Amino acid sequence: MSARRVLLGAFGDPGHAFPMIALGRGLAARGHDVTLQTWTRWREPVEAEGLRFAPAPEYHVFPNGGPGAPPLDFYEAVVHATRDTLPLVRELEPEVVVADILTLAPALAAELQGIPWATLIPHVHPQPPDGSPIYSIGARLPRSALGRAFWRRATRPVEHGLERGRRDLNAVRARLGLPPLAHVHGGTSRELALVGTFPQLEYPRVWPAHTHVVGPLIWEPPTEDVELPPGDDPLVLIAPSTAQDPEHRLLRAALRGLADAPVRVLATWNRRLPPAPLPVPANARVVEWLSYARTMPLCDVVVCHAGHGTLARALSCGCAVVACPVLGDMSENAARLDWAGAGVRLPRRFIAPRPLRLAVERALADPAIRASARELAAWWVLHDPADTAAGLVEALGVGLEPTTLRLTAECSAD
Repeated sequence: MSARRVLLGAFGDPGHAFPMIALGRGLAARGHDVTLQTWTRWREPVEAEGLRFAPAPEYHVFPNGGPGAPPLDFYEAVVHATRDTLPLVRELEPEVVVADILTLAPALAAELQGIPWATLIPHVHPQPPDGSPIYSIGARLPRSALGRAFWRRATRPVEHGLERGRRDLNAVRARLGLPPLAHVHGGTSRELALVGTFPQLEYPRVWPAHTHVVGPLIWEPPTEDVELPPGDDPLVLIAPSTAQDPEHRLLRAALRGLADAPVRVLATWNRRLPPAPLPVPANARVVEWLSYARTMPLCDVVVCHAGHGTLARALSCGCAVVACPVLGDMSENAARLDWAGAGVRLPRRFIAPRPLRLAVERALADPAIRASARELAAWWVLHDPADTAAGLVEALGVGLEPTTLRLTAECSAD
């Protein structure tokens, strides 16, 4: 297939920018001319992957208590960002655009120019199947008709919120000269939606023809190796969120709980200086930063907050996971991990030394958990999510129909 011009857009944090870089690398490997519009902080690694870089509009949307102008309303920011992105789309004349699920501007700009566009969802799909729990609260899939009926009733307020979001997005579309949409989740493409998670973490459903669960799209900046704790005991990695837990509650509890356990502990404080000295026991090594790609293949268990990027990397390496969610979609990710049988879920209120030790001991001792984690790792290697996703984007760029796209994905996975 001849080279295509592709524009990717991800304005978000590492959990959104990194999967898009992985997709860009997959497209570039197939010979396509790829431009990634994202935050300036990622310029150097984007260009190091052989991709073109374009700076994304960076607006202050949510209040943070700092000095400066008041934040923009989210949808007001979308209008500004779309207008700022249009010149780039007109200049590049891409044959296909892929936008992150939280990055509406490239998608709207593509629609204004009549260009096919796709959505990358870099985590579990946020629209659960009928009769499932409300997304992000962390409840497990019901086992009975009564449970499904309960959740259908409980999700009615969510449906009202989605309808309000449809109206707000349609107001944005009207300001940009686009027609209104009759369906909710209008920021997700109905031409091609790529779900960047393990299919084993998705609850069973019949997927629309344009939606494809391709597997986690994983990328990280290059980092040097770190020295591991000495010995032959199982290696436990403490990998807290880079954005949450400013007091390092998880890190402190894990170091205390595993202090005299028959394990080696490798932990990182992720360049967020602890407010007080950490309790580092003799069996542990604590570092400022480390490479998950280089370290997790050597680990037996990963303890984390269950951000999707960290969770997916651990499972792709065959590690059992102890998930300690704090907010956002972490509870949902932890519930899906528990449902898939590849780890242990520890609710936020139980993040303390003794419960953490018990959770790690269970993850190490339960052969079913370890086997499930290894099966996920084998699936990830076999299916090459970045190449599968790139093939789907490539097909969209030449105008193939959704059914053909699905056949393309299945052939790429075999």
